[in-house]
Amino acid sequence: MPLLSASHVGKSFGADDIFADVSVEIPHGAKIALVGPNGAGKTTLLRLLIRADEPTAGTIQHAKGLTIGYLPQRPELLTDRTLWDEMLTAFASLRRTEAELAELAHQMSGPDADEIVDKYGRLQEAFELAGGYDYETRIRQVLQGLGFDAGDYNRPLSILSGGQKTRALLARLLLENPDLLVLDEPTNHLDVAAIEWLESFLSTWKGAVLLVSHDRYFMDHVVNVIWELDWGRVEVYNGNYSQYVRQREERHAAHWAEYEAQQEMIAKEEDYIRRNLAGQNTRQAKGRLRRLERLKRDELITRPREARTLHLNLQTNIRSGDKVLMTKDLVIGYQDDNVPLFSVPDLTLYRGEVAAVIGPNGVGKTTFLKTLLNQLPPLSGWSKLGASVKVGYFAQAHEALHEENSILDELLAVRNMPISQARSYLATFLFTGDDVFRPISTLSGGERGRVALAKLALDGANFLLLDEPTNHLDIPAQEVLQAVLSEFGGTILLVSHDRYLIDALATQIWAIQPGQLSVFEGSYQAYVAAREVAKVAARESKAAPARPNKPDKANKAVPTPGRSGMSAREREKRTAQIEMEIHKLEMQLVQLSGDLGAASEAGQVDRVRELGAAYAAAQAELDAKMLEWEELLAV
Repeated sequence: MPLLSASHVGKSFGADDIFADVSVEIPHGAKIALVGPNGAGKTTLLRLLIRADEPTAGTIQHAKGLTIGYLPQRPELLTDRTLWDEMLTAFASLRRTEAELAELAHQMSGPDADEIVDKYGRLQEAFELAGGYDYETRIRQVLQGLGFDAGDYNRPLSILSGGQKTRALLARLLLENPDLLVLDEPTNHLDVAAIEWLESFLSTWKGAVLLVSHDRYFMDHVVNVIWELDWGRVEVYNGNYSQYVRQREERHAAHWAEYEAQQEMIAKEEDYIRRNLAGQNTRQAKGRLRRLERLKRDELITRPREARTLHLNLQTNIRSGDKVLMTKDLVIGYQDDNVPLFSVPDLTLYRGEVAAVIGPNGVGKTTFLKTLLNQLPPLSGWSKLGASVKVGYFAQAHEALHEENSILDELLAVRNMPISQARSYLATFLFTGDDVFRPISTLSGGERGRVALAKLALDGANFLLLDEPTNHLDIPAQEVLQAVLSEFGGTILLVSHDRYLIDALATQIWAIQPGQLSVFEGSYQAYVAAREVAKVAARESKAAPARPNKPDKANKAVPTPGRSGMSAREREKRTAQIEMEIHKLEMQLVQLSGDLGAASEAGQVDRVRELGAAYAAAQAELDAKMLEWEELLAV
């Protein structure tokens, strides 16, 4: 029996149907993402499924004793408890047992000592099996993983920011270990490190997960089923987000082909009936007419709907010089306190490259962009733009938008054009009718982002500085923006938490940590692989016993002939490529190991033999890649 099932569920507000005839189920251990455009009703469906609201049609069934942990987009933690005390509420039962054990220990000196010792032993065993001796360690691991430090533990929840309260509730839900986690935008307010930790946590979560997210990379690494809510219906796809995108395109193409084939058949039948209804073949024509009417009534394939989505065109008619951005001895910080945030190695960004700036929240990424734009002075050093560089800046907070202006006013401030042309242009950004007269102050975050993109597209810049451009955009708009940026003919400097976008676009990664910016030449996947290899090497180095500080000729790696002749840049690129291949092979071995275990349990002898051979081959290839990687580093 599934944990939860919904049958023919619908929800209406007045005369408006939000969705109808939704039938879905959540099996044990499922990892499901609910996707769809903004306004489709995703949050409404979540609330119906957890019985926080009532449907206007259909039924929702929960398994007996089902426990649910729900994270809304804007949680309310109305309590005076500290962050630590709030986490302790997840272990109320364990703490009662802990208190009972302490009381029993106190009673052991009494007359019924033997009976009390026996009871204490049984209770202690149950306490240990339930994690009674490590729950405080678990609390620290979860809080640290979600970006809290020890200094936050004794702070009252009432003084935390909205984002911190969201993370606090998420931490408590993870510690409570419910049968089903229902998470509405769980990656909001998390930096990349916290999102990666949550991915790792949920990937090994034994319970079921149903989540709404705009983070495509997160969905790729966590979920294995996609529910798409659009046009008032839910369609189910098996696989992660990338697999869903491919399946969606295939289904859409198949639907069009079926629709067009049926329309062609209907046209031929109508032509035959028109020509023969009053002639010699009247009976055949009338028979075909009846069949055609029945088909139109009961079996007509509906025309595939085209989603109303953003239309964006970023073009530049000015070619910049080869060198677009250069820095020298640059230190980023604020003049008022004269405390450096981080230093920047001497950089040169060339035309056509895409550099992605990543780092934790508050490290100074936006400050870095504003320094490059000369909106803030550096603490020391300099940066300058190359020849014929025209900058287009997309600000995360959209400071360039004037609150009192209408959407139309903001557009006309960039380029004067006839009102009819401006309104047609804004319609491609989903602002139609009287929407164009709305003041900026009334717009949501996603609407402000679309206005900023509309202005940017008119600018004709050849160097785009983009600060969190996908924030508040729904997935269809993110996909359009990604496609447009991938075709952009200029240079891009991108600050983003959107790893899917970074992975698709970046040719190099500028990673900022407190005190230092470091440059990685290569894609985001190669960067992640290199980082993981470095972590493993650091752990192994830390675990290895101290060795005498003298050369070991027998064990010294000998570079492969010809590799020592590589240039430094060639070695860097080959190293990055090898590291990405190593990461893929490690992931392949993890998958093969799981498949081997499943096949062994099922008694599939041939399958075990086949998987064993594949595992051995992958391990041998990994060993070879590791050897090459060591040789490259030794040069």
